[in-house]
Amino acid sequence: MAASRRSGLIEVKMEEDDAFVYVFDRRATDAPEVKIATGGLFSFDDFKARVREALNIGKRESFVLATTNREEIEDDPSWDNIDKGDTLYILRDINQELCAPAQERVTFLPHYDTIVKGGLYEYYASEGQNPLPYAFAELIDNALSATADNEGPRKIEIRLHFDESKPQNSCVFIVDNGKGMNPRQLNNWAIYRLSKFKRIDQRGKVSFIEGEDDETVVEQAQTPLSLNSDISYFGVGGKQACFFIGRATRIKRFQDVHELTISKEEFKQKEINREAIYSGVIRNRQPADNSHISEDQEVLRSVVEEEKGKESFTTVAITSINAGHIPYLRHRIKEWTRQLAHIYHYYIHGPQGNINNDDDEEEETRSASPFKNIDIQIKLYTKKSEPYVINLRDIYDDMQSQYVQSAASQFFFKATVEGTHVVEGVMRYHPFLYDRETYPSDINDPRVEQEFDEHDYAMSEKPARGRRPIFECFWNGRLIPYTFIHEFDWCTEPRKSKSVPPECFNRVSGALFTNDHFQVSTNKLTFIDLEMRMKEKSTIYARITNNQEKRTAIDREFSNWLKECHENEDKQIHYTGNFGKVVREDLPKAKQTPWTEFKSVEWDNRTWKAGQLVRIGKAPAMFLGTIRRFFLYGEHEGDVYATGGEIEVQQEPQSLYDEIKAVPLSKLDRFANPTLVKRYIEEEESKLPDALVVTWPDGFAVHPGDKRQAGKTIGALKIQIQNKKGEFIQKLPGTASSQKKLLVELKVIWHGPMGDEVIVSHISQHGKTWPYWFRKMENIKNLGPHTLQLQVVLNESGNNIYAGKELPYYKVKFNVTEAEPEKFTVGMLEGPFRIGVPFQIPLEFRDAFNNVTKPIPNASPTIEASGLEISYTGTQVKANSLLLKGIEAKGEVSGTKTSAASFNLTIKVPELNDASQSLKIRLLPGVPHTIHVSQPDDFEIENGSATEFDVEVRDVSGNITTDPVTLTCKFTGASGLPTYTAKISSGTSTKLTGEPIIFKKLKDSQTITAVIEVQGNKEVAAVERRIKVVPSGGVSSISVHMMGKNNKKKDIKDGEVINAVAGDTIKGLSFTLIDEAGREIKINDKLAANIKVNWTGKVNKDTIMHGNLPDIKVPASVSDVKYCQLSIQDKSNMEFSFTVSATPGDPNQIKCKCEGAASVQIGEVLTSEITVVVKDKFGNEVTDLPKNCTQEFQVRGDGLLHDKVKVINRKSVFVITNVQFEGGSIGTKDLKVTWRELRDFVKIEMLAGPPAQVSLPGWNTDETITVLNECKLPRSLVVQLCDEWGNPSRKSDVRIQLVRDTKIKFVPAVMPLKTNAQGQVDFGSLIVAGSRGTYDIQPKAFLPSTQIAGPVIHIQLQPNLSRPVSLKVDYDKKASFVVGDKFPEIKVTMLTEDDQPMAAAKASSLSLKLWKMDAKSQNTPPSRAVSFSPEPIKGSPGQFILKDRKMPESAAVYNIMVTYYDGKYQLFSNVITVDIKPAPPMQLVPNENPGTPTVSNTKNASTRCIVRNLKLDLKDEHGNVSGLGYSGKVHVEIKGPDDVSDIPTFVGGNKKLDFTMTNGSCTLTNLTLQENAQGKDGQEYRLHCSLACPQIAKNQALPPLIIPFLFYNDAKKQSEMSTLSKQRNHLQSAILTYKSLFETTEQLIKELKKSLYEAQQEENKIRDELRGHKIPLVQLQSFPNVEKLIQSKVKENENCTTAPRRCCGLQQIDSHPEVIGKIGHLAEVPEPDIARVLSWHMSSDMDCVVTTSTKRAKEIYRQTQGKQQVLPLDSIFRKNLPDWDKPLPHIRYRHGWKPPGNPAYARSFLIFPDHAEQCKIVFGMLLGDTLILDSLDSANAYRQELVKFTHCPTILTREGDRIRSNGKFGGLMNKAVPLEKLRGAVFGEPLPQLYHTIKSQIDTLQTFKAAMMRSQKAKEELQEQVDYMKTAEMQSQYKECKEAETRLKDLESKLGMTMSGRGAARPAPNPVSAIETVSNSPSPNKKARTAAGASNSASKINGVTSPTPAPSVSVVTPTRQSKRLASMTPSSDDEGRKKLRRK
Repeated sequence: MAASRRSGLIEVKMEEDDAFVYVFDRRATDAPEVKIATGGLFSFDDFKARVREALNIGKRESFVLATTNREEIEDDPSWDNIDKGDTLYILRDINQELCAPAQERVTFLPHYDTIVKGGLYEYYASEGQNPLPYAFAELIDNALSATADNEGPRKIEIRLHFDESKPQNSCVFIVDNGKGMNPRQLNNWAIYRLSKFKRIDQRGKVSFIEGEDDETVVEQAQTPLSLNSDISYFGVGGKQACFFIGRATRIKRFQDVHELTISKEEFKQKEINREAIYSGVIRNRQPADNSHISEDQEVLRSVVEEEKGKESFTTVAITSINAGHIPYLRHRIKEWTRQLAHIYHYYIHGPQGNINNDDDEEEETRSASPFKNIDIQIKLYTKKSEPYVINLRDIYDDMQSQYVQSAASQFFFKATVEGTHVVEGVMRYHPFLYDRETYPSDINDPRVEQEFDEHDYAMSEKPARGRRPIFECFWNGRLIPYTFIHEFDWCTEPRKSKSVPPECFNRVSGALFTNDHFQVSTNKLTFIDLEMRMKEKSTIYARITNNQEKRTAIDREFSNWLKECHENEDKQIHYTGNFGKVVREDLPKAKQTPWTEFKSVEWDNRTWKAGQLVRIGKAPAMFLGTIRRFFLYGEHEGDVYATGGEIEVQQEPQSLYDEIKAVPLSKLDRFANPTLVKRYIEEEESKLPDALVVTWPDGFAVHPGDKRQAGKTIGALKIQIQNKKGEFIQKLPGTASSQKKLLVELKVIWHGPMGDEVIVSHISQHGKTWPYWFRKMENIKNLGPHTLQLQVVLNESGNNIYAGKELPYYKVKFNVTEAEPEKFTVGMLEGPFRIGVPFQIPLEFRDAFNNVTKPIPNASPTIEASGLEISYTGTQVKANSLLLKGIEAKGEVSGTKTSAASFNLTIKVPELNDASQSLKIRLLPGVPHTIHVSQPDDFEIENGSATEFDVEVRDVSGNITTDPVTLTCKFTGASGLPTYTAKISSGTSTKLTGEPIIFKKLKDSQTITAVIEVQGNKEVAAVERRIKVVPSGGVSSISVHMMGKNNKKKDIKDGEVINAVAGDTIKGLSFTLIDEAGREIKINDKLAANIKVNWTGKVNKDTIMHGNLPDIKVPASVSDVKYCQLSIQDKSNMEFSFTVSATPGDPNQIKCKCEGAASVQIGEVLTSEITVVVKDKFGNEVTDLPKNCTQEFQVRGDGLLHDKVKVINRKSVFVITNVQFEGGSIGTKDLKVTWRELRDFVKIEMLAGPPAQVSLPGWNTDETITVLNECKLPRSLVVQLCDEWGNPSRKSDVRIQLVRDTKIKFVPAVMPLKTNAQGQVDFGSLIVAGSRGTYDIQPKAFLPSTQIAGPVIHIQLQPNLSRPVSLKVDYDKKASFVVGDKFPEIKVTMLTEDDQPMAAAKASSLSLKLWKMDAKSQNTPPSRAVSFSPEPIKGSPGQFILKDRKMPESAAVYNIMVTYYDGKYQLFSNVITVDIKPAPPMQLVPNENPGTPTVSNTKNASTRCIVRNLKLDLKDEHGNVSGLGYSGKVHVEIKGPDDVSDIPTFVGGNKKLDFTMTNGSCTLTNLTLQENAQGKDGQEYRLHCSLACPQIAKNQALPPLIIPFLFYNDAKKQSEMSTLSKQRNHLQSAILTYKSLFETTEQLIKELKKSLYEAQQEENKIRDELRGHKIPLVQLQSFPNVEKLIQSKVKENENCTTAPRRCCGLQQIDSHPEVIGKIGHLAEVPEPDIARVLSWHMSSDMDCVVTTSTKRAKEIYRQTQGKQQVLPLDSIFRKNLPDWDKPLPHIRYRHGWKPPGNPAYARSFLIFPDHAEQCKIVFGMLLGDTLILDSLDSANAYRQELVKFTHCPTILTREGDRIRSNGKFGGLMNKAVPLEKLRGAVFGEPLPQLYHTIKSQIDTLQTFKAAMMRSQKAKEELQEQVDYMKTAEMQSQYKECKEAETRLKDLESKLGMTMSGRGAARPAPNPVSAIETVSNSPSPNKKARTAAGASNSASKINGVTSPTPAPSVSVVTPTRQSKRLASMTPSSDDEGRKKLRRK
């Protein structure tokens, strides 16, 4: 084989077809390979002979032929297996060692699926869209590149031929008229991934641009939006697209047609035939030659025939179209062609886009493409039909067209990435137009929101853009469809925007345009790194206006543009007249609030207010109405601008439509004419009913005010309804379906005394043949005013109000009076009526209608009544009544004569028609007349009882009277008798009784008399009765008995006390009753019922009747007594009582009690006594006990020394003493006391003994505690005194001291402390500081007689990685420092205690200080030092870089120092001293300002001297002296204007003088003119000083120095002009200084204002951030409050860090750059149950040390003698590591299943504080896909389901179970042990989330504090400067400057007059600068020139010695103002701003 290298590409080709092998002779040498041909060999021996010949091996030398796999080759099948190109060995024997290496050639060609299936993944990895348009785009890219150089039209066609009958004949063609390709280029196209940079032309050279030969690379012309057509790029997309669409491709190009065919079937066949797959043939043929195409391929043959006449073309034919693509391509052609138009929008329409959208433009009249005449057509051919043609330029609804056409304004910008790469961008604003957004909506975009209903839009905050990103991205002019950039920082919606509403940010679309400098994927679907690179900090953004960049902040430009767009383009609605929040009950409940009510809106320069007539909607749903109010969703304050909203309208005319509607505001017809609306409403209202026409056809009309007798007829009525037009109507106007019938209602209303009453009501409807009609009425009979009312009402509801207005009505008012009398009635009777008492009856006369009328004067009425005697005395007329007077009746009112009775009374008046009236009258009894007593004259009563009389009081007719009376009964015949009284008020009989009649000790009967009379009424006679009193038979005394001993009765005395055993029952009680005569009373039922006892609730009646009493229960307590009572509850009221008392029973229990403190120290005797009391079962103390019973007591207890216990008897109470316990634990112990069979317990509190040891609660002294340097111990250090048994000893005032290692120290310092009452000492949370290592801490207790040493705490002190200790500054020390250049990159590393970068360091805490070195500030940065802020290095936490910083412009030695301050730590780096050198010289500058010299050609040399002594220096562009090493000549020449020929010469007639320059300095001395030199009087000439220096190149020559001077012929005039010129120069200098001062001051104020604004903005921004952190704003008002808040937050964070939490107890490994740490320390787990099971599961790996290299792992292995486990990262096979974020197994195999147990990967619970990437590798390898579930049941269920589909990994449970990957579970090996048994090998617990929250708050508060300080400082500086501007000194300077300008003007006027007086004088030089250079470079500092006094000695003039006369020019002395100029020199403050130096 031969290898040919072409332009860096290596391709191995076969030079010949003969077979060969490569042979290495490795018997004993390292000889190179030998190529041996195997062609023509027929046997193994022949081959062996050829090997001997090629390697010069003798025939006698033996050797072995072997393959590189040491398989010996012999004359057997092994020889047949040798293939072409194999490599063989020549060895001595088969087992010989290989003496030298050898190389074996191999080939590895990719499978043909690389091409055939290359596009499947790329295209199908799309975002839910069909990728076919993007496949066609790849082919269009090739066509665009091919037609890029066309001078004429660029035509590209996509032809789709689909044959439904023969789908296999379907094909796709892509045809263009480009330049085509030659065979080599066609071959290059077929090579997969051969990009345009590697394509080989015919001569074997790389052609980077197609069509270019040789090595010349043509630079592409800059095109707008990178529309360079250079998009056929990677050599991938075309092949992928072809095989994605079909399975075979033909490519035909160029004039002589070169045709290449590649297909999947061809690849497959070559693979079967073992042929070269990636090879083929290019058919070169004539155009239109289709002889090689079969006849059945008609379409392909027709396309070939079209080749005639084409100069050049390219045709891509794709056959065997994928059947799944055809329906989409055919039926959805509009959709995918629209996407193609979107992709190539700017190629089709040009850089400006599709601006002109004329939908009616015909294709044949369409203008040419606006950009390079590109024409892309898609033609769809179907069988037997014309092709369907779509030109992409005719598509006007692609998204880019919509963006361009709907945009109201555009924002062009440019992004410069990495300094040279440019991205062009445009943002378009789509305004809101009143009621809709104009942002285009893409229905194919899944991010577009759904439409909202009519009302929802008012409440929706749906943005215009939705969730779509802002920017689409274009590469070389074509769209990259899958890459979007949501936004940049400068165009992001701010958190709080005051100038622009938030929704404006969502009305912006945009596009980005890039070129080849940004990478895209090979199929051009996505950008690789565009967004990342554009968002780097180094990217510079600039706005483009008028094709010019604006060097201003892009965010400010964008904000201003967006604000302008909002103000100028958005047409929002202005809601005014805010009436507050309302609740809309017309809406569903969920949408009723919040709404805000407004009274007016401003819309489209018009105002709509409440009460205004409007038109809503359009026909046919249009309606008119009056505005009531406006609604806007949300809570708003004041007037607002908003979109949407609703309007509430009262539909008009209200008379027709009484309805209120609320509709969206968008339905308001803004173009309706109010006049026409009002006219239409009036027209509608005129059709409404307006009046009633009433007629009386039959007469009997009723007129207003008529007086009519009751019953007079009202005639029939005819009514008609009339509208305003005079038309009679019967219905309301409207459509037939909405018309409402009208009715007429008639009412006659009587206005009676009780109010209005409708007495007649009728409704009439209109008939077909008759109008509204009411019949006559004759029933109007009520007296008084009446109203006849006719009212129009609605048919359905009967309502007379329609649309808020009353319908027409008709009213007539008249009066009705009474008629003649026809009858009478009995008037109101005044009762009551009584027998024998006179009364009167009134008679009322009425007419026929019952109306009251006047009586007949001569009437003679009669009265009759049955059962009564009745008469009257006469009559009397009173008003309308006739009175019958003096009527009296007599008779019985009832049968019983005890109540009233009713009688029928008949009255007759014969003069009337209705002459008789009957009535019932009720008569009561009359007044008292007699007393009636029912008892006989004599009767008998019992002593002690009361007598009773039945008494009645009657009237004259014997009826019981109803008058109230009082009866009395008085007894006579004995003294002391009672009197009875009774009142009668109801007219009935009464019982007259009273107190009993009692005679003491009555033994015989006694007679008395009772007298009964009516009290106070002597007219009624009294009645008497006689009574006999006999002795009583009731109870007089009671006796009670009980059973005593021997069953004998014993009498109980009244009040006696009876003693009995507690709880017993007293039985056998009895009693006897005795009457008044001493007789025993027999107890009957009635008496037994009255006998009661109090010791029982219910008494047996039979027991009482037998004279027995119930048993009595004795009280249970001896302290209780029972009071017993027997009572007779009748009139005798006798009682008997006694008391029962209890005595103790038998012993039943004992009770023990400790009389003192029930506590004792272990080993001590209890000082308190224990008393024992014996009690009965009821708790009564038993005192009657036998003697010597103390021996029966037993005392027992745990640890009790019972032999020492003593029991004594003390006054019936037993006492236990000498109680003592042996050692043990503290707590409560039970002491058991037993007496006989009784027992009780006493609880004794065991106290700790005296201190004997020291303990540390909460500390595990067996483990080493890891503490970071200068950090707190994990918990508070508490020391506890304990006794010898380990119990806490509560001994106070014991001194405790901590003994520590001297190498560490505590903060605060630990002093000895004394124990508290609990025996504890709390040393608090101590901060430990010291070097790395393990140290011991031991507490000691000092007792009076001894000291006690406590346990030892082992502390391992580790470096604190969060504490900075040093700053490391690196830079290129060989770099040169030149003014104006950029500093070299300075790298700053913040190091922690282990010399590693501090990851938590922030760039905001770092500052680089730069200052000039001087004696005062060598090592300390002064206040004037310049500060720079570094930037963090990405991917390197803790490292920062400072780059692209410009050096100072003043050359000097500078000091550099880096400072760090984060609010807690402050560090300074070492001072770096750099010498900043000046730049190369750029100008020749004098040391002082020579002014404008004035000379003359007189004899006096001093008047001819132009320059006396002037030093010139070479300086750089910044004014630094930079001439060191530069030497040469300065040529001085006098020059004048071009039109002046007389040029003065120097002394000696020289026109030029040369002066030597050494090290950049040259002194011009005595430049004097020749005496009488020729020159023009008053002319200005120039000294032209040029430099000739060999160190300066000619093309970089410095500009000459020009010194102007004035020449005069007259010495006197020269002297005058010289004086004037010097005065002018002095004034110019003074004015320039003043103006410089004023400008500096104004500029300083502007800068201070800007600084103040920026500081306040920053402060407000951070304040808003703090508000998001929920920090109260009231705490941010002052520095002390902020500082106090920071301190409180720091304390909170310290509490979080010191709070107890789980920690890994493994010993830390020593820090090393290559050591990551132990596995147990690398991860943290928040949940304890997860930490437990994971730590147990990985227990064998927890102590393993992870290193980055095997080398370091081996070192640790050796250092620990192999005891330490190590794991190097470089030894891990990473290919099989699990994907950290892959989905759970059940998601992949059972999508949608929600298994129980909350499955999750175990690795997901790990938190890595550091080294996250390395930790993921380690734990990914160790854990794999281990899962964690809640319980064992859920884990088994999960596994059972998962193994149906795939392998199940190990499963752990929160309960501590494990199911191995093989399914095994159960047993001790699969059950996690508790955390405490893991001996510290557990994963630690991370800091709580509160810690991170507070940490973020602290950082923000620190930043806010600094911002407040900057803001305050800026405010003070600004105020100071403003105050200074107002001082008298500055005002005086303003005044002096104006005076100087006035003097200068006068002086120049004089100077010009003098010069003009001499004729040819030129204007004065420019007052701003007296010295000019050709380059207009900045002039050096100017000083006032003063003339020095000349000496009389001779001076050297131009090298010639001549006498010098005394000068005649006066010396310029300083003025008052010049003395002050020094005090006005600007200075700089600490931050580099200019300030004014003041004295």
